[in-house]
Amino acid sequence: MNSIDGLSPPGSAMDRPSRSELAGLWILDPNCVFLNHGSFGATPTFIREEQRKWQDLLEEEPVRFYEDLAMKFMEDSRKALATMLECDAEDLALIENATSGVNTVMRSLRFNEGDEILVPDHAYQACRNTLDFVAQRWGAKIVTVNIPFPIEGQHVIIERIMAGVTPRTVLAMVDTVTSPTGLLMPFEEITAKLEGVGVSVLLDAAHGIGMVPLSLDSLGASYTTSNCHKWLCAPKGSAFLHVRKDKQENIHPLTISHGMTFPLGDTTRFRHEFDWTGTRDISAHCALPATIEFMAGLVDGGWPSIMQHNHELAIKGRNILCEALGIDAPCPDEMIACISTLILPQDGATNGIPLHEPDPLHAVLQTKYGIQVPVWSWPSPQGRYIRISAQIYNSEDEYRYLAYALKKELSV
Repeated sequence: MNSIDGLSPPGSAMDRPSRSELAGLWILDPNCVFLNHGSFGATPTFIREEQRKWQDLLEEEPVRFYEDLAMKFMEDSRKALATMLECDAEDLALIENATSGVNTVMRSLRFNEGDEILVPDHAYQACRNTLDFVAQRWGAKIVTVNIPFPIEGQHVIIERIMAGVTPRTVLAMVDTVTSPTGLLMPFEEITAKLEGVGVSVLLDAAHGIGMVPLSLDSLGASYTTSNCHKWLCAPKGSAFLHVRKDKQENIHPLTISHGMTFPLGDTTRFRHEFDWTGTRDISAHCALPATIEFMAGLVDGGWPSIMQHNHELAIKGRNILCEALGIDAPCPDEMIACISTLILPQDGATNGIPLHEPDPLHAVLQTKYGIQVPVWSWPSPQGRYIRISAQIYNSEDEYRYLAYALKKELSV
C-alpha cells in the first residue's frame, strides 16, 4: 500500500480495499466500501438467522406465542440487556428505536408555560424536532447551547451546558455521542451535575450500547434510550428505554393498550404497559441475548475489546483523512468513540448547501468509487461535513481508499 501522500501514482486508479477478516460474518455488498455503520448499523448473518427462528416460532402457533410465551421471551431479553447495562431489568422497556424513546418520554411529561428544556446544538435533528413539538404544545422554552466544533476538550461542553441552566430549567437532552459531529460527550459528568441541581436528564444514547460502556444504575439519568441495531449489531427494530424507578409513574408508551388494565400481579404498571402495546413483531427483541453473546465471542476480551478496537480504528481512519487532506483533527482522541466527523476543505462551488439537502460529493463517492459514507452541510459552524464509522469488519485500507477518493474529487 502506498503512503498517504502518494495514495496512487499520478493518473492511475487505486484498487478497491479489502475488509477485515471478520467481514465475512456480514453479507455487506462486496462492491461497497461501507464506512457508515453509524447510520443504521449492520447485522451479522448469524443474528439474522436467529431472528428468523423467532419469527418461525411465532408463525407456527401465533396464539400460543403471544399469550403464553412472549412475555417470558421479552423478560429474557431485558435481563440480557440489564447485565450489559448494569441496571435492573424491571426498569427497561423494549422499544423499536431511540427516536421512539425520546418521543415516549417527551410526550409523557407535562410542562408548565415558561419551563426551560436545555439541548446542545449538536443534537440529532429528529430528536430536536420532538423537543420543539412538545415545547410548542406546552408553552415551554427550548434553550439551545452552542458547542464549538472544532473543540479543544470535554471541559468546554460541561462549562457551556451548566452555564445554560437557570431556575426554570426542568429537563436537558444530552447525547452520549453526537450524531452530526461524532463527539463523545462527557455524559457521565454532565448527568451527575444536572441531576444534582434538580434537572432531569434525557440521555439520547442512540450511539450508546455496544459503542461506549454504559452503567445505568450508577449513571443516574432519569431517562436513557439507545438503539440496539447500531453498535450492538442487533436486528432493526430493537432498542430500549431505561426509566429510573422514581420517574416511571409518569412515563407511558406511545401506544396505550391492554397493559393499562392488566392485573398487576407481582409486577408494575410500567412493566405491563410497555410489555404489551399491541400485536407487533418482537423477533428483533427476542434475538438480543444471542446477539450480545455472539458479538462478544468474536474477539478476545468480548465487548470491552470490541469498543476499544473500534475506537482505535476510528482514530486511525480520522488521522489518515486529516493527513491526506491537510487538515487538523477537530477534537482530542478522547472525544472519539467509534465515529469521527471532519469539516472538509471548501472548494467554493459547494458552499451553502442547505441543511437536509444531499451533498453531490456523497453521490460521487458512492457511484464513482463505491464508498458509502455520509457527507452533508451542517450549520454549527457552517461547513461541509463527512463522518466515518469504524466497526470490526472495517480495515485501515478502506480509509486510505476514501482519502484517495477525496483527494481526487476535492483537488487537494
